Amino acid sequence: MKRNVTVKTLAEQLNISIATVSKALSDSHEISAETKQRVLDLARTLNYERNPAASNLRSHRTSTIAVIIPDVANNFFSLAIKGIEEIARTHNHHVLIYQTHEDSAAEIAFTNSLISGRVDGILISVTRSAGNLAHFQSLIRQIPVVFFDRSIEIPDAFSITTDDYESAYQATRHLAEKGCRKIIFLQGLDRLATGQRRLRGYLDALNDSGLEQLQPVALAANTDPQLIRDGIRQAIIGEKPDGVLSSIEEFVVPCYYVCRELGIDMPGALKLVSFSNLPTAPLLHPALSTITQPAFEMGRVAASCLFQILHKREVDLLSLPGLHSQLIERESSALV
Repeated sequence: MKRNVTVKTLAEQLNISIATVSKALSDSHEISAETKQRVLDLARTLNYERNPAASNLRSHRTSTIAVIIPDVANNFFSLAIKGIEEIARTHNHHVLIYQTHEDSAAEIAFTNSLISGRVDGILISVTRSAGNLAHFQSLIRQIPVVFFDRSIEIPDAFSITTDDYESAYQATRHLAEKGCRKIIFLQGLDRLATGQRRLRGYLDALNDSGLEQLQPVALAANTDPQLIRDGIRQAIIGEKPDGVLSSIEEFVVPCYYVCRELGIDMPGALKLVSFSNLPTAPLLHPALSTITQPAFEMGRVAASCLFQILHKREVDLLSLPGLHSQLIERESSALV
């Protein structure tokens, strides 16, 4: 009869405690590399097979993490998810995806349902209307959470973002260098730290370029497309800009639509740059100049940060890879 090899069996043969064997099999940082190797070598020799269900019950782990995002159809978030899944696989974790569709009530409902032990941790990119700081402050005290891309200002919260300020600054300077003298900013993330950083970059670039500071055009994204077009049309007719910086890609198509409707030549009479990971950006007419974020890498870094927290390792954000967006100049902002 085949002998049932257990953690106790390994511990007895190695003359170490059961707890040490369990931690070694879980790749705990508390156990030395030498001891881990001894345990793994013996486990292979004896054909030890771990019981995942029992292990999870003992550790209260689910081997699952949740990712809460606004919209999986958005190219940025689909790329970020791929990065998250790549890291999760290396830690033998599954990934559950939740879509809020920019509904803050759904966002709160999802997080409330997850803190009961359904997942080990949460990665979240918040809705544009996220304003319940008390909810998120409570959340991070109950379960490991890492915010990515869209962040809110909460003490002690882990946030993985790109260089939003610098990207908006450089894009605005780019428009100024191409001859734009009246640049408007289409604001879609005004309630989030992400949007505020982009706005500051835009305003500082205008100031450093000696250009007029205009009131940002606040638009409600994820609403009736006609309302977005109306808002952009009103801003263009009222301000008569020769440059536009869009804070999110959802405003790109409405902007093209309005320019064609009003007979405005792009890039001759008006130049456009947008934060966007649209794969079709080069195919638009004119091809769209974009600030492209490293979505895949951001997903990897955010997931790595979460697993460091789950493994009780101290997270040094300064040691994580710096994430930088790239300004890709195409026809929509070119000199004519």
